[in-house]
Amino acid sequence: MTTSASVPTGPEGAITTDGAVIDRLVQANGEYAAAFTDPGMDARPVLRVAVVACMDARLDLHAALGLELGDCHTIRNAGGAVTDDVIRSLTISQRALGTRSVVLIHHTGCGLESLTEEFRQELEAEVGQRPAWAVEAFRDVDQDVRQSMQRVRTNPFLLHTDDVRGFVFDVKSGLLREIDPA
Repeated sequence: MTTSASVPTGPEGAITTDGAVIDRLVQANGEYAAAFTDPGMDARPVLRVAVVACMDARLDLHAALGLELGDCHTIRNAGGAVTDDVIRSLTISQRALGTRSVVLIHHTGCGLESLTEEFRQELEAEVGQRPAWAVEAFRDVDQDVRQSMQRVRTNPFLLHTDDVRGFVFDVKSGLLREIDPA
């Protein structure tokens, strides 16, 4: 099921990837820009919070959290993993742009639950080079959230580690379930 009625399709309803989707996005941007007015905002998030979440397309973070444009920094990747690049973004968010709180959001039915680190070896066999990054696969979403909270709370580059909370978003109900860090 798709949420966009105008996604181009090919034979048997398959979504095409021949550039038509990107053309649609560029066209939508033109329409957006035609009505756009500069909101006059600063790059500093109003709520002084950074949200780290999975890139899963089912997560509409602003709607789920009642956020408006300018409220937060949003950092997304596969699994919402707290990687070196997430730490980089959080460090800049805190030290240069004033955030004080971190919200970590993983979710039910994550694709990383079905992968293993063997994915890297498969890539190496296919392309002749192993990726330098870890897959960050997991089997227990609650434990993965705890690990993410620990990575943030113990990182020496982050100034504000006392207000770090982790959640699992249920993709069927839309509800957040808070994870106890212990």
